[in-house]
Amino acid sequence: MTTLIDLQPPGSSPEPGDDKTPRKIPRSLSRADRIFRWSTTGIGAVVLVITGAIAAFLGYQLIPTLHHYGLHFFTENLWQPQSNVLGIEQVLIGTVEVAIIAIIFAFPLALLTALYISEYAPSWLRGFLTPMVDLMAAIPSILYAMWGVFLINPHALYVARWLNEYFGWIPVFHVSGGQPRAAVFVLSLYQSSPFIAGMVVSMMIIPIACAVMLGVFGQAPLSEREGAYALGSTRWGMIRAVVLPFGRGGIVGGTMLGLGRALGETIAVTLILSLNTDVKFRPLEEGGVTTAQLIANYFGEATSAQLSALLAAGFVLFAMAIFVNTIAAIIVSRSRSGALTEI
Repeated sequence: MTTLIDLQPPGSSPEPGDDKTPRKIPRSLSRADRIFRWSTTGIGAVVLVITGAIAAFLGYQLIPTLHHYGLHFFTENLWQPQSNVLGIEQVLIGTVEVAIIAIIFAFPLALLTALYISEYAPSWLRGFLTPMVDLMAAIPSILYAMWGVFLINPHALYVARWLNEYFGWIPVFHVSGGQPRAAVFVLSLYQSSPFIAGMVVSMMIIPIACAVMLGVFGQAPLSEREGAYALGSTRWGMIRAVVLPFGRGGIVGGTMLGLGRALGETIAVTLILSLNTDVKFRPLEEGGVTTAQLIANYFGEATSAQLSALLAAGFVLFAMAIFVNTIAAIIVSRSRSGALTEI
């Protein structure tokens, strides 16, 4: 065993250029750092104030709604302004229904797209596809809605009829009064359904989820990647052993972020989905309703009490979105990639 002996005389101080001299860390921040800290703190505070103001305004509208309609407002499935009978039970069910369908379509496409761009695409193609994914998120909702109305809606009848024909014994794929082998042009029950609306909304949330996953996959440690290859792993084996476990938080966070986006989509759902407040959970059938669609349809002609009810429904939607994003933030923060990834 080799023992290191300090030959420096006792009581002598180290030379200024000696490696053992501890570096003095300045306690005060530089001017640029102080400006940056104040700016980010101010912007964050403004965002919190705006979010709190929205929550306070919508929550205040819940008071007259509960006073006028009582707790039945949350359990009533009818929305009939002419009869002064208002309830959001079916509205909430329809909102979750469309969002779940959108996530079912969007999750595998976003994950596979992010894996291809991050791990398989050549560098020249990766530099083109990455900004294209970001640009897809900037496309206005009305364009996605028109694409869904004129292209997806007519052709999705074949898919809906096939699902009803072979899986109609499952309640979620059953269509009341639908004849699976009837001609497509007479199967009006399959048009303007939550199934089609969810397909269109999924295309709107794919860029958001894919961008988050792509950013996380790119931060997977290079040493672990090389270690997996050194042990004889294939590329897919390296992805399973390193990239996917490291990016688990980003996968969950991106998916939940897309779910929050799907819950509040308005234009596409309003143009595609036929308004129907009957309680059901049959996505292939024509008709349905979401919270955002309900507000968009009845806002202009609502009375004072009905307007408060619409804003109360908006408060419930706001609370759902905050809850989903909070759960996503907790999951990401507890994951391995959470320390390096911001959602």
